[in-house]
Amino acid sequence: MIQIKKLLLTIIISACIAMEAFGGGQNRAGTNAAPELMIPVGSRYLAMGSSNVATVYGLEAIYWNPAGVDLSTSNANALFSYRNYFADMSMSYVAVSGRLGEIGSVGLSFRSLNIGTINVTTLDQPDGTGEIISPSYFVMGLTYSKQLTDRISIGVNANLISESWARVSATGFSFDAGVEYTGLLEVPTLALGVVVKNLGASMKYGGNGLWVKANDPASDRGPTYLEIGPQASELPSQISLGLSYTRTLNEDNKLAVSGTFVNNNYTYDNYNFGLEYSYKDILYLRGGYLFTPQSTTNNPNIYQGFAAGIGLNLSKFSGMDINFDYAYVPVKYFTADNSFTIRIGF
Repeated sequence: MIQIKKLLLTIIISACIAMEAFGGGQNRAGTNAAPELMIPVGSRYLAMGSSNVATVYGLEAIYWNPAGVDLSTSNANALFSYRNYFADMSMSYVAVSGRLGEIGSVGLSFRSLNIGTINVTTLDQPDGTGEIISPSYFVMGLTYSKQLTDRISIGVNANLISESWARVSATGFSFDAGVEYTGLLEVPTLALGVVVKNLGASMKYGGNGLWVKANDPASDRGPTYLEIGPQASELPSQISLGLSYTRTLNEDNKLAVSGTFVNNNYTYDNYNFGLEYSYKDILYLRGGYLFTPQSTTNNPNIYQGFAAGIGLNLSKFSGMDINFDYAYVPVKYFTADNSFTIRIGF
């Protein structure tokens, strides 16, 4: 137990040091690579205001904190989630996992950002050339998670990132790591979560779409093709530090509250708060609030504000471990996001 406490203290100190290094990220907002990494997936924790990294479990934990994957109540799991994002975009997320005995759990995930089609325009043809492109953004992940003791679990993700626009593309790799610790301060249902996300090398676009025809005034060879060298961009790294507390009110009713501080290196820092009420482990009512102190009228966080959702555990009616979750997330200036998730355990 002493070694576990030392490990936990080391992780917290390291996270605090990294938070200080990430400070001032809002000055670089919108210039990072792979923005799809920053879009939350999974309706349950999205409805709680993205506030829980301390007691997450199952396949949704792949995004929120990979340490929770091995905490699933089932040996095998499958999940599908769909979120209609603002400006007619959408995010789809599919994941599966399996427990390998004492080794731990392994998960595979795929998330895709669909931004629709875009009409190609030029200076000479501002109304469109007739060409239509369909940008592709996706992330494939491999997850390992292990519950070390009845109090502590760890997890890591390795992600392959792929982006393509017409005749240009970029590929990158990122890594996430997290830990969940229950029984904090000897309180059985008080938990701490720490997760570091989107660590990796910078990404840079390439492809023949970056070649332009030009004339070299110092040469007699005529028009030739030159490549426009794009700027490499860093990944949008994050560090989250969160607490969660669960209180059993009586045999049928339970209430969980959670709060998380998220430090971003490419945007404002967030304070997230949420709660979940459950009735007989069948019906779940959820709500949350995301607060961004640095958000202003000229530089707003369009997701600052309330979120809400509902969940249904259908296992007692279907004979299978099936859960359905829904989240409603208002967006400033746009129509609200709606997220739907189906979780199946075997």
